[in-house]
Amino acid sequence: MPSSWSLATIRVDGRAVGCLDVNGALYRLQPSLARVGYGGAATVADLFARWDESAAAIAESLGKLDAADIVTGPRLAPLLYPGKILCAGANYFDHLAEMGMPGAKKADQRPFFFMKPPRNAVVGEGDTVRMPIGTKAFDWEIELAAIIGKRARDVSVEEALSHVAGYSVAIDFSARDHNRAPETFYKLDWVAGKANDTCCPMGPCIVPADRHADWQDVGLRLAVNGVVKQDGRSTDMIFSIAEQISIASRIMTLDPGDVLLTGTPAGVGVPKGTFLAVGDSVDAEIEGIGKLSVRIQPPG
Repeated sequence: MPSSWSLATIRVDGRAVGCLDVNGALYRLQPSLARVGYGGAATVADLFARWDESAAAIAESLGKLDAADIVTGPRLAPLLYPGKILCAGANYFDHLAEMGMPGAKKADQRPFFFMKPPRNAVVGEGDTVRMPIGTKAFDWEIELAAIIGKRARDVSVEEALSHVAGYSVAIDFSARDHNRAPETFYKLDWVAGKANDTCCPMGPCIVPADRHADWQDVGLRLAVNGVVKQDGRSTDMIFSIAEQISIASRIMTLDPGDVLLTGTPAGVGVPKGTFLAVGDSVDAEIEGIGKLSVRIQPPG
């Protein structure tokens, strides 16, 4: 019986279909779980409302998979759509250094979060990312994405990771020139820079949290047109995944199906003045999850 699985969503006959990815084969989620008496899980998003039960049903279903349920099609974002997307800014020491703060100490920092619009920002792999209208400084950031599987409100650091259902690869695309607003009182515009349509691709799958012994020690690598730009490890985070969840849960309730992007390592484009163009390919890969590949399309 296979024990390794992940969650995916693909397009079949024009519809989004939730799937179990087992050894590269994609089994329709609904009939696979119905076979073990677990109903009401037509989509990946449906699983997170009762994650402990869902994960147990998935484990049971692995011994009863039916080849007749295998489907093929282009991959969409595995989670359509998160309740909210909360993003940690400047949360790697080496990224903070390249952005002008070498030698920064954790004691002098505080977690900073911003948000992306889930329905409009989330896309899957392929020719899916559109250049924001008017930008001349379109940048990349690979991120380890944590998917919440249990409601979290004012949780401790020690219990925070028990609220995570799984992990995925995400790319936080940014219009750096739109982010700056020096003529205004606030000086920065996080919505204009970070909340653009199609600028939060996720995929290729969601891997259950218990698949890896320590998500605080995984490699992240991003390449543009085959040239590696970012190559770091999650060990370099300033605030750990658990700390981020704990702190964020004091600001707002984290609900099942919410997503937390946990920061990016060094190697983004803005320090060197190197940005993306239409037609560029971006490959983001995280150890233990897989590779997410997108290509930049014209504005629209």
